[in-house]
Amino acid sequence: MAGARLNDRLIACLGAGLGVFIAAVAGLGVQNMWPALPFLIAPIGASAVLVFAVPASPLAQPWPVFGGNVLSAAVGVTVAHLVPDQMLAVGLAVAVAILAMSLLRCLHPPSGAVAVTAIIGSDAVIAAGYMYPVTLVAANSAALVLAGYLFHLISGHSYPHRVIETPAPLPTALFREDIELALAHTNETFDISPADLETLLMTAESFASQRRSTGG
Repeated sequence: MAGARLNDRLIACLGAGLGVFIAAVAGLGVQNMWPALPFLIAPIGASAVLVFAVPASPLAQPWPVFGGNVLSAAVGVTVAHLVPDQMLAVGLAVAVAILAMSLLRCLHPPSGAVAVTAIIGSDAVIAAGYMYPVTLVAANSAALVLAGYLFHLISGHSYPHRVIETPAPLPTALFREDIELALAHTNETFDISPADLETLLMTAESFASQRRSTGG
């Protein structure tokens, strides 16, 4: 958690706890209609870590949390119906879920576990079929996103994340095109948007320029 102060870490802990509690309360509403289902999916705990500890991450935004979880659960249910061998099914479900989330721009790491729960979860989860993603998973995920939005609104954090306006480029500053070329050249994937990276580098260069001008 680069740049996080102790206060930020404590706020993240408080927010995650409240977020999971609110998601569980929403799940109780689903459980009232389908008593055999649990009131909470375990991967919501991992989703809460992203939403409250690193709310600027592209992986923690509302669409990845909601879309990634619901989509992956649906993938898990589909694979469970098509592949009788559970060991093969869980691997295939995670692989297909990652591909589907990548194509729909809703990649969310905890969603891989959501796909698995649709295959090796409780008998009630497996019996629920496609009702599992559209009821319990959707309710838990939507409640967590709403809790994240309200909590970060109160705590002063940006969620959904909005890029801070980039300061005016200095004569020797990097440009967005340079950053995008560098990202492509590394052939790696980073958990930060190009816009956020540009703002960070521009701000760092501004501080460096001030230090040079004062002889510090």
